[in-house]
Amino acid sequence: MLLDRPLDLSMYGPPVDLSFNNMRALSQVPRSGLRPLSMNADNKYLSRSLRLCNNKITSVEGLQLTLSHFLAQPSKLGWLDLSFNKLTCIDRVLCELRELRVLYLHGNRIWNLSGVDKLVELQHLHTITLHGNAIENYKGYRRHVISALPQLKRMDFSAVTRQERVMANVRRRCTGCSINTKEAEDH
Repeated sequence: MLLDRPLDLSMYGPPVDLSFNNMRALSQVPRSGLRPLSMNADNKYLSRSLRLCNNKITSVEGLQLTLSHFLAQPSKLGWLDLSFNKLTCIDRVLCELRELRVLYLHGNRIWNLSGVDKLVELQHLHTITLHGNAIENYKGYRRHVISALPQLKRMDFSAVTRQERVMANVRRRCTGCSINTKEAEDH
């Protein structure tokens, strides 16, 4: 397999694990006690993964600062686990994580289904979990998420089927048609 650029295998180390620290905010991130991970000369972890699960985090405010503190290349974050916290919404700061491929948000308190639409900017996102949030009680929850994020391969730990992709594509086209029709009528 040919690559455009050399693959930096040193950046694919195990995740920086900040789970089970009873944190309520990202400003409370522990500065020590992490298992030994590979670091660079600046004492930054050579990892593209971060676990913040099983805490009491209510907001991802300060996420970029946390990433910069711990990771050698924070802009290359590819895997983020925020499951089992107390998040109530999908914050726009997540859209700044342009290389994100896997996002775990299950077991939170997210209630606004349209909040998922913000994540459309994450072109590489292929896996997301949202089950265990209030949004999963909405009729058409899975359909909406797959439609909003057409590049998904897995959702809530199960594969996105070919039929689900087809239906999501139809839904996107119909939604686009109704929006364009409405705009035309308004002018």
